[in-house]
Amino acid sequence: MSKLLMIAAGGTGGHMFPAQALAEAMLARGWRVKLSTDERGARYAGGFPDAVEVATVASATFARGGVMAKLGVPLRIAGGASQAIMGMRRDRPDVVVGFGGYPAIPAMTAATVLGIPRMIHEQNGVLGRVNQMFAKRVDAIACGTWPTELPDGIAAIHTGNPVRQAILDRAGAGYIPPGDYPMSVLVIGGSQGARILSDVVPAAIAALPTEVRRNIRVHQQARAEDVARVDAFYAEAGIAADVQTFFYDIPTLMAEAQLVIARSGASTVADISVIGRPAVFVPLASAIRDEQSANARQMVDAGAAILMPESKFTPEALAEHMETVLLHPTGAGQMAQAALSCGIPDATERLSALVLDLAGEHR
Repeated sequence: MSKLLMIAAGGTGGHMFPAQALAEAMLARGWRVKLSTDERGARYAGGFPDAVEVATVASATFARGGVMAKLGVPLRIAGGASQAIMGMRRDRPDVVVGFGGYPAIPAMTAATVLGIPRMIHEQNGVLGRVNQMFAKRVDAIACGTWPTELPDGIAAIHTGNPVRQAILDRAGAGYIPPGDYPMSVLVIGGSQGARILSDVVPAAIAALPTEVRRNIRVHQQARAEDVARVDAFYAEAGIAADVQTFFYDIPTLMAEAQLVIARSGASTVADISVIGRPAVFVPLASAIRDEQSANARQMVDAGAAILMPESKFTPEALAEHMETVLLHPTGAGQMAQAALSCGIPDATERLSALVLDLAGEHR
């Protein structure tokens, strides 16, 4: 029988996108793949190939619910771990890979108890809480962002963050530097948009010099409650804009963009670096470990991106940075090339190779 990979992942896109990419790669190698998650995570598993069996186990987090709910967290996790142990005794996976998120706890606990070869993949530049729990109990740590802040005495391997095939299809797409012709600005704030982008970006674009503003075409993601007001602002200012809660063609829009303004989630940073575009990153200020600033560090240090903390993210400051990019085509082209130097298009293959190593297969 072919070998079995067990993937343990939570319900957010940051955990699920790289997990899905690994699943697809290992299926192509002839492995069987199983996903271990909780009920919430299972609802986000629709993108996984049909060949991936989804095992739902109980889990919980201390980050949600009231006092009584928090008191029940250890019991739910223990119950989920027991389920996972029984399942792994039956199926005996050859390798278990955790991608973080509390739904990964039961499977990673079971793999530890049973001594199954195991590793974790961290998408962000700072280890998440769940990955911190298992960092000293796994056989390998793969990092999507480099450098990644790690506990003392812990070594890791830089694999990069796997990206979707639609992004790979546009890897290194030719960059058209800004000039006196239509220019595209893509504004994305995570899966639900970001209010601060809706508050600041339109006013910043309106403040640009006429010779720049007249050429700009905006594609901006916004929260549902912000779409109407953002759309109205652009219309009143005479700026061509498409404002939506979700874009299904982000890879195409990113490949066509002269500039991307975005949160610096790990997947977003990976996408931008693989396609190769200048960026302005606005890290999420409420992130406990400030991981989004860490995610952007490599591109900022390479000269591919501008980092704007929320505390300094004003229309005036953003307009100034936008002028720096859109009025200097040579510099913008250099930023695009610098972004490509940070990209790792073969991240999925690197991660797959680690799985094969743990399974004792020759590559």
